[in-house]
Amino acid sequence: MKLRILLAEDHETVREGLRLILNAQADMEVVGEAKNGHEAISQAQALSPDIVVLDVSMPQLNGLKATQTIKECCPAVKVLTLTRHADDGYVRQLLRAGVSGYVLKQSSSIELLHAIRSIAAGGTYIDPAIADRLVSDYRHRQSVSSGPATSLTAREEEVMRFIAWGYSNKEIAGRLDLSVKTIETHKANGMHKLGMSSRIDIVRFALLQGWLENV
Repeated sequence: MKLRILLAEDHETVREGLRLILNAQADMEVVGEAKNGHEAISQAQALSPDIVVLDVSMPQLNGLKATQTIKECCPAVKVLTLTRHADDGYVRQLLRAGVSGYVLKQSSSIELLHAIRSIAAGGTYIDPAIADRLVSDYRHRQSVSSGPATSLTAREEEVMRFIAWGYSNKEIAGRLDLSVKTIETHKANGMHKLGMSSRIDIVRFALLQGWLENV
């Protein structure tokens, strides 16, 4: 039996290349394609593929939101995400959403095929380019805390939203009637929990959460 795969990628040329690579394998078959998050969900429901190979950055509905919905409506379907982002925060968000694998687009096709076969066999696959760093980060968190926090407090989320929207610490302090130092503390705590190191990481996180859709 061939692995039935659904491709969800908004760039047609990339999608065609992936289809050719996967269909050339004796144990794989592309049974459907989607060019945005909504199509990925409807196709997953209609086709019940074994695996959805899903681009994280898609129009209309991003990969994180699409994954969450697919895992709710089709829990048996496994999701393998493709992205150019190697940020630890990205990986953690997607793993919490239920993905079985995470592969960088800049990795070789051999890596992708290995990932598909690994998760089909019941495993979880993280691209080697980031796996070592994730393990090291996890061990560090375990060593400094017996139960590290993984979710933001309401205030931390509020501050992170304002940062993603482009406000400075001083502007956020004025809006929330707090000191700049307090804003900096909430920002630092939120970034630490999510494994972030820069404002760009916050913006990427906000994109996945949908915080920027109605700004």
